[in-house]
Amino acid sequence: MTLGNEPFTDRFWSGFVITRSGTQSLRVLVAGGGVAGQATAFWLTRDGHRVTVVERFPALRATGAQVDLRGQGIEAVSRMGLLDAVRGALVDEAGVAFVDARGKAKATITANTSGKGRQTLTSEYEIMRGDLVRILHGATKNDTEYVFGKSVDGFEQDEHKVIAHFSDGSSGVFDLLIGADGQGSRIRRALLPQGFDPYWRVGIHMAYWFIPRIASDSNIRDTYMVPKGRQIMRRSHNPTETQVYFVMREESEESSTIHRAPVERQQEFWADRFRDAGWQTERFLEGMKTSPFFYSQEIAQVRTDTWSKGRVVLVGDAAHCASPYSGMGISGGLVGAHVLAGEINRHPGDLPTALANYDRTLRPFVDEIQSEVNPRLLRLGMPITQRSIDVFQAITALACFLHVPELTARFSREDRGGDWQLPADPAPISAA
Repeated sequence: MTLGNEPFTDRFWSGFVITRSGTQSLRVLVAGGGVAGQATAFWLTRDGHRVTVVERFPALRATGAQVDLRGQGIEAVSRMGLLDAVRGALVDEAGVAFVDARGKAKATITANTSGKGRQTLTSEYEIMRGDLVRILHGATKNDTEYVFGKSVDGFEQDEHKVIAHFSDGSSGVFDLLIGADGQGSRIRRALLPQGFDPYWRVGIHMAYWFIPRIASDSNIRDTYMVPKGRQIMRRSHNPTETQVYFVMREESEESSTIHRAPVERQQEFWADRFRDAGWQTERFLEGMKTSPFFYSQEIAQVRTDTWSKGRVVLVGDAAHCASPYSGMGISGGLVGAHVLAGEINRHPGDLPTALANYDRTLRPFVDEIQSEVNPRLLRLGMPITQRSIDVFQAITALACFLHVPELTARFSREDRGGDWQLPADPAPISAA
């Protein structure tokens, strides 16, 4: 059931409900209707729990740039029975090319489509975030109550319940509140000590938007390096649209605060930083003015010692954002939802044990995917001088000529996420 901007009510969930495991079901509130929130709702409703998802946007937020699935994230989607749906929505991206100012490829690293080893810079499973959100919504909307245009502005709890206070002035009583509200999570802010900074920053910033596709935009992601630690990427996800990414190294107060400024000011900031970059910059900046989508962010990880307090718990980016450079942000959210729901389903009458097991089980995986982000390696990929760019491209070209990236990926024993194994299914799909 999907509701619009209506007051919170109890009419959807009523009566005494028993889970498939024979225990009383929990009434669960999920704050955030993105990938992690919907995936958690998927597994909890499969075991008979009563789940409400509140999303602050007025409708399903099926927007965003291209994301990828890797390792354990692919397994999580497969266990949900959604892998065929994901395959049907994949973006055709064959690899990554490093280009010069004329757009000529100096080196190209192709995707590893062998089904073995490690994914390269391009995953075998590239998909638009909006398409993945729609797939998850289609799999959950009949069993989950969705309330759009509303957010959790605060909460209070005791040993028996959580009272959530919503942005429209209403309140609701739940057994459990799950914060799936992203990297800037309000739920996390309320859980952590005042003044605690959960962000681990690497001094890199990114903006991305969509522009019209032209004939020369291929299914290879072009990467163009610009002096002063700047980078431009172009990738196309359908016959009519191309994605543009501007990335830069900068550690200034302005670069840290610009992401909270009005969109018009953000666009001015990025145009000023890249106006002299060359290649197709003029086309990209012109397209920015009319783009239907624009997003600016600082590259950061979320690192905290705890993901829960009492009857409130975090999942996905709210708990452990690994950053886009990990390649495991979406996969991490899917895996975290799988583990959290599994522990809740196994211990619905003992939430302290369930949430402690969630932390203990998932923490090694999160530590592994966050360690994929090495600031020193990131800076090597964003050289300051033209000479450094030339050296980087020459070394990369030689490695590609010798097929080093492809062979290394294919014969790697494990993908990102290491040898950590996804636990048993939270609930049987056949029982849905």
